[in-house]
Amino acid sequence: MVQLYDDERLDYALADESMKIIQSPTAFSFSLDAVLLAHFAYVPIKRGRILDLCTGNGIIPLLLAKRTNAHITGVEIQERIFSMAKRNVSMNELNGQLEMIHGDLKEMQTVLGQSSFDVVTCNPPYFRTPNDTELNHNEYLTIARHEVFATLEDVVKACKLHVRPGGKVAMVHRPGRLVDIITLFRKYKLEPKRLQFIYPKEGKDANMLLVEGIRDGKADLKILPPLYIYKADGTYTEEAEGIIYDRT
Repeated sequence: MVQLYDDERLDYALADESMKIIQSPTAFSFSLDAVLLAHFAYVPIKRGRILDLCTGNGIIPLLLAKRTNAHITGVEIQERIFSMAKRNVSMNELNGQLEMIHGDLKEMQTVLGQSSFDVVTCNPPYFRTPNDTELNHNEYLTIARHEVFATLEDVVKACKLHVRPGGKVAMVHRPGRLVDIITLFRKYKLEPKRLQFIYPKEGKDANMLLVEGIRDGKADLKILPPLYIYKADGTYTEEAEGIIYDRT
């Protein structure tokens, strides 16, 4: 029997109900951006090593485990949320494939080594650190959404440190940070190779982006077709439904 604490609840991570996940409305609940990143990221099918930074409750490693047999490591700085991730791995009987580490992504070199992962994924905090008057009263949400413990540059630097030469880095973020992302990727020798904009529906501005870079790669950026999440009637588009319900 899985142990739940405080306001934690048990949800399904996948629409087919084959995987469960512990979540909390006040600490951490995954959203569509994690699902999209897990679908977008390249993963080796048979073997290899994958690292997920800012892993939260482990949702991206859990979803990636449906696509690959590679070993997957998640890193989470918030102790309570790390506890959720550990229990999620155990509950889904994935201890042999998934490993969760409690720590700061800026201090992982002695733990994880350097240039040792084939793929690094990250769903980082989207917003720069706010002024004190703008801070969310919920500390968990503030840390998850704002660059309190790690700036975008910290994240990109860590991705480069841990991915092997020729390895891939995949990230989900907001379009407003695109120039920063491309600039930092190039600064740390992660050449952008694939970019996709996500739109809530046709006629609306993009509200997410997915980007993949290759360490020490050659310049050759591909802009993928746009992904629309909803149709005009508010139902999922066929492509979005295929991703969300794992039919692709």
